[in-house]
Amino acid sequence: MDAELASLELKLEQLISQHATQQARLMSHYADAAAENSRLKERVDALEAANRELTDKLGLVGSRLEALLARIPEA
Repeated sequence: MDAELASLELKLEQLISQHATQQARLMSHYADAAAENSRLKERVDALEAANRELTDKLGLVGSRLEALLARIPEA
């Protein structure tokens, strides 16, 4: 009976140890994913700002081009 209890205690300790190891690994992966998510959000924000700036510049260029075309006399 004592041998069986000792065996069960050992198995339980092993399971607890495995669980703790897996939990630590998952927490590490979660932290890595959260950091990557944060970096990606910052990158998206920067790209969206650059996109807005380029869109504004394109609108300005289009307006200037229309003004120049309006000044060309028709044949």
